[in-house]
Amino acid sequence: MKAILCTQYCGPDELVLGDIPDPVAGPGEVVIAIKAAALNFFDLLMIQGKYQVKPPFPFSPAAEIAGVVESVGAGVTDLKPGDRVAASIGYNGAREKVAVAATSVVRIPDALDFDRAAGVIVIYGTALHALEDRADPKPGETLAVFGAAGGVGLAACELGHVLGLKVIACASSDEKLAFAKQHGADLTINYAKEDLREALKRVGGDKGIDIVFDPVGGSYAEIGVRAMAWKGRFLVIGFAAGDIPKIPLNLPLLKGCDIRGVFWGAHMKREPAQGRAALEKLMRWAAEGKISSHVDSTFPLAQTADALKVLAARKAMGKVILHP
Repeated sequence: MKAILCTQYCGPDELVLGDIPDPVAGPGEVVIAIKAAALNFFDLLMIQGKYQVKPPFPFSPAAEIAGVVESVGAGVTDLKPGDRVAASIGYNGAREKVAVAATSVVRIPDALDFDRAAGVIVIYGTALHALEDRADPKPGETLAVFGAAGGVGLAACELGHVLGLKVIACASSDEKLAFAKQHGADLTINYAKEDLREALKRVGGDKGIDIVFDPVGGSYAEIGVRAMAWKGRFLVIGFAAGDIPKIPLNLPLLKGCDIRGVFWGAHMKREPAQGRAALEKLMRWAAEGKISSHVDSTFPLAQTADALKVLAARKAMGKVILHP
């Protein structure tokens, strides 16, 4: 079968399209014929050796897949060949087939296509875990979302709206902000045109911002903590800016606020039943149109490098999908 292979730490153009043996379902596993594989910014970091997860070579990027069960291993009784399914697998999604543990697989509703199903898992799973499990949200509270037009930012805007929060989308262009407003944002801040610190003061008023959702990091993080309300919650999602910020600890002291880490992958490993139930809920919401799981662009497997460059250039609004 065909697979995109990372044989050494490299950039997108050094990835190789090669042939590898077809997988075989071991005990408790299923083989999935992949119809759509979704890319994330961390795929870029992973192939460069800059991510906390470092798979053995050769490996394929793409953590999220959707497709059809081709075969099942011994002991698998709740899935069968032909079932439409999706799964988060960490890496190795940029290939035609993959063997995965049956316990990590969720069924896709008939009304949901493969592209949108693949795009639900990581970004909406992360955003839902952040907002429901870590942020303790109360209807009417303010939620500022940094990088609001990117994959996980857009998911946070939509889910914040579903949860009854007042969503403040923060992004670097009017086009991105208009897009975020179509997907649940109530207010917008263009931090390429306006000082982010002053803008958050303006929209937060004397109270400040209740919840900040930050997948960007870098210099924006401290600004977000400074904007917090009393007993606010700052959610650490990731570091797309590249720099891991160092926050002065007098800020959470003075504001009585929390800085809360959000590690969805660890949550899925440590609390798999809760994580799986959340994914099943998100698949239903996507099928029902409550969340968009918007697809920015699709690429054939052979153009994986081009797809990754869209993410690297911060051009994607929504998900970038591969079609093995």
